[in-house]
Amino acid sequence: MKFFRCVLILLVSSLFARAAGDTISLPDVLAGAQQFAQDNLDTNVLNALPKMDDPVVQQFFSDIQTNFQGDYVVNLAALRQTAQVVLPLLESRDDTQPYAAWLAARMDYLDVADEIRLTIPPPAVQTNQPPLPAPNPPPQKERELWLKKVSVVPWPALANEYVPELKPVFTAQKVPPELVWVAEVESGFDRRAVSPAGAAGLFQLMPETAKRFGLSLWPRDQRYQPEPSATASAQYLKFLYDRFHDWRLALAAYNCGEGEVQKLLERYKTQSYDDIAEHLPAETQMYVPRVEAVLQQREGANLEQLPAPQS
Repeated sequence: MKFFRCVLILLVSSLFARAAGDTISLPDVLAGAQQFAQDNLDTNVLNALPKMDDPVVQQFFSDIQTNFQGDYVVNLAALRQTAQVVLPLLESRDDTQPYAAWLAARMDYLDVADEIRLTIPPPAVQTNQPPLPAPNPPPQKERELWLKKVSVVPWPALANEYVPELKPVFTAQKVPPELVWVAEVESGFDRRAVSPAGAAGLFQLMPETAKRFGLSLWPRDQRYQPEPSATASAQYLKFLYDRFHDWRLALAAYNCGEGEVQKLLERYKTQSYDDIAEHLPAETQMYVPRVEAVLQQREGANLEQLPAPQS
C-alpha cells in the first residue's frame, strides 16, 4: 500500500508540474494513474511478491529459472529434492501460495528430468578433459516419457470446472478447443499461479503478452479472470500457428518466445520442430511433449492432427 501511495503522490506531482497552472480534476488524476499503472505496473505480482528471507528458497528460484532457460534437460533433476522441500514452505504462507501453485504445476518436469538422468547414459569421459554434459533426449523419446508420466496423473481437480467453461472461448476464437488443456501444463488450472518471472493466471501470460492481446493489468489484472485470459491465450496460439504453421512450433513459441523459435529455425535451416527440439531451452524441450501427452490422455487428441485455426 505504501508503494502505491508513493506512486500516486509522484504521479499527481508530475501532473501538476506538466499542467503549468491548468486546472486538473480528480478524473484527470485517476485517468493518469490508471494509464501509468497499465503501462508500468504488474500490480498483482507486486502485491503477491513474497519477502523471501529464506536463502534456500531464494537460491532455489534462481536455480530453477536458470536451468529452465538452460541448454540441458537433465540438469533439472538436481533440483528435484530441493523442490520437494520448498513447495510445502510456499504453500504454508498466504503471500507465497501463488508461487506454490506455479511450482506445483512444474514438479513433473523435475520428475521426468530425473528419469532422463537414470535412463539416458552419460557421455564417455575422456582422459584429461572436463566431463561433457548429458545429452538431451531426442524428441520422440521425450514424447514417450511424457505419455508414460501423464498416463498416471489424475485430472486436476479444477479441470472439471474450467474445461467446459473455457472450451467455448477457444472455439469462439477459431482455435481447437482441446488446447484449453494448455492450462493444466501452465498452472494446473490454478488461476492464482504466478511465476518468478511475472507470468500469471491459468495460462501464465506475461504482462506484455496480456496487453498485446487486449487484457488490462490494472485496476484488476484480467490474467486472473478465466474467460479473458483464455481469450488472450487462444488469440496468441492462433497468432503463433499463423506464423509457424505447426502446432508444436506454436507451443514452443508460446513457452519460450517466438523470437527464440525463429532464430533456431533459421540457424538449422528447417521448418520442423524435431530438428530444433534438442536446442530449445530445457523447459520448452519438455513443455511441448507434455502438452502433447496431456491432449492425448485427456481428449484422445493428436496434436499433429489438430486442425489449423480458422481465419
